[in-house]
Amino acid sequence: MNLFGHASSQYRGMEIDDAVLTITEKDAARLERPIHRGYARWFRALFLTVFALLGARVFFLNVIKNGYYQDVATRNSVRNMLISAPRGLIFDRYGKQLVRNVPSMELVAIPSDLPTSETDRQTLVDRLRGFIRFDSDEWETPLKTARGMFATPIVLKSPLTQEESLIFSSRAADFPGLSLESSAIREYQDGLIFSHILGYEGKIRKEELDEYPEYLPIDSVGKQGIEKSYESALRGKRGADRVEVDSRGAIKKELGISDPEPGSDIILNIDADLQKKLFDVLSATLEKAGLRKGAAVALDPRDGSVLALVSLPSFDNNLFADGIDSSSYKALIDDDSLPLFDRAIAGEYPPGSTIKPFLAGAALSEGVVTPTTQIESRGGITVAGFSFGDWKAHGFTDIRHAIAVSSDVYFYSVGGGYGNIRGLGMEKMDAYESRFGFGSETGIDLPGEKAGFLPTPEWKKEKIGEQWYIGDTYHASIGQGFVLATPIQLAAATAAIANGGTLWKPRVVGQIRSRQGEMRSVAAEALRQNVIDPSILKTVREGMRMTVTDSVGTAQSLANLPVAVAGKTGTAQFGTEKRTHGWFESFAPYEHPTIVLVVLIEGQENEGYFAVPVTKEVLAWYFSEGKGKTE
Repeated sequence: MNLFGHASSQYRGMEIDDAVLTITEKDAARLERPIHRGYARWFRALFLTVFALLGARVFFLNVIKNGYYQDVATRNSVRNMLISAPRGLIFDRYGKQLVRNVPSMELVAIPSDLPTSETDRQTLVDRLRGFIRFDSDEWETPLKTARGMFATPIVLKSPLTQEESLIFSSRAADFPGLSLESSAIREYQDGLIFSHILGYEGKIRKEELDEYPEYLPIDSVGKQGIEKSYESALRGKRGADRVEVDSRGAIKKELGISDPEPGSDIILNIDADLQKKLFDVLSATLEKAGLRKGAAVALDPRDGSVLALVSLPSFDNNLFADGIDSSSYKALIDDDSLPLFDRAIAGEYPPGSTIKPFLAGAALSEGVVTPTTQIESRGGITVAGFSFGDWKAHGFTDIRHAIAVSSDVYFYSVGGGYGNIRGLGMEKMDAYESRFGFGSETGIDLPGEKAGFLPTPEWKKEKIGEQWYIGDTYHASIGQGFVLATPIQLAAATAAIANGGTLWKPRVVGQIRSRQGEMRSVAAEALRQNVIDPSILKTVREGMRMTVTDSVGTAQSLANLPVAVAGKTGTAQFGTEKRTHGWFESFAPYEHPTIVLVVLIEGQENEGYFAVPVTKEVLAWYFSEGKGKTE
């Protein structure tokens, strides 16, 4: 027998007594020899050390790590089966439902219940491929690589078709670690019409988990629009079914249920009927003109409520809610008209002559002109050998008529100076335009808004490497050159003129309603009050009214509407193809405005005012058949 107590190979299979009986005399003499005292002390120290180590290990396992192993054991036997919370619904201002939750099924894997061998996991993959259609191979990765005892489900496919769900249910025993989970997907009413407002909800991506650390990989999250900006209100709070499971994940006992808390409903300021009308009219006008791109915004100038918001071309957000396939997504991305792009809040365009009412207010405020100051337009001006044309010779006009007929010479003069008019200069022009909200985001409660742009001489020097010329100021005076604005900016600024000087923050959402019926209003927010003197704005409004009523006004076709309308046309050249963006900003009724409407036609091939007919048809409907007739 060796030192460690094991019988040598020649004694294997013998009983202990047999081994003793066969010991030699030499071995017996060795055994009888006394152990040296030094060796005895060494063996004693070794024994005590080993004993101490073993004791420490036992103490560590039974005392220090006892709680940990108990927790592991509990987690392995007790599991919280998550119960999704119903997502809040979305309604228009009059209670029309715009989205609903549709029951669906999804295929999930629970890592702790999956087979441990690579071969068995590959078998699962092969079996699934037999009857479930996957858009890509990405689902294989979590199924093949998921390890550990954690029981957080991993979504493999959502939603499943009815046929896929039925086949899986009938063969569930063949798929250890996989299961069907009930869920819900969003179904959007009139997806094309409301997509840029509502956005869409979809399964959370891996990279989004950093933005939403409390979410799980199986969760859905708002991706765009109201679904994204009001995610915290809409999502609710998940519940859980606490169960005891065996080693294969099968439920042995129900331990208790905590019910989910449904998400809150969102009540929009949007008038769904107005939204549809504006969408249809703008779409038809673009088609007739051979164009695809445009935008329109309707606001209530009394508090900044967004009544309608259209961006064309649009897309069907139901494609994303259902789980868009790669070919459909590629078609949207490759479309050079950019249907996913929200032109109403993120499109930055030269505003053209729609900027003139705001510069008129600035010029009157600074005393550059008075309401009666006459400036002659002979069709253009020449400065330092450079010509700056007008779209026609208007003769002598005061500031009201200059707005009505859109005289470029008048605004060259008040902007950059000409003759005996000293002009505002670029710095003051920027200052007053910024008061109306140009050059900064409005703060609308939709993601992705852009700020537009107000140029400065310093900016041009730094970015372009050129000095600022008087021609740059002249171009900016008529909304050309480097000046950029978004449709939502122009609508908010026009509302400030209409209401007498309050710049409101645009609001798509009006109220948030809990499932218990508790209502919370989203308060109107004034970004700036008394933008400029109300008496000056009165003069500006009179000029905008003359745009419709004057015999040479640029929007005479609106004169026969059921209500008095005021507005301003605008065209802005861009690019090298001599195309223009066509604008029209308006408000009505003139004396007590309840609606501001801004329409943009992008890339028209001539200077026809396509935006004006859109405005006419929509306002005629709104005040005769729509909600405007009761305002």
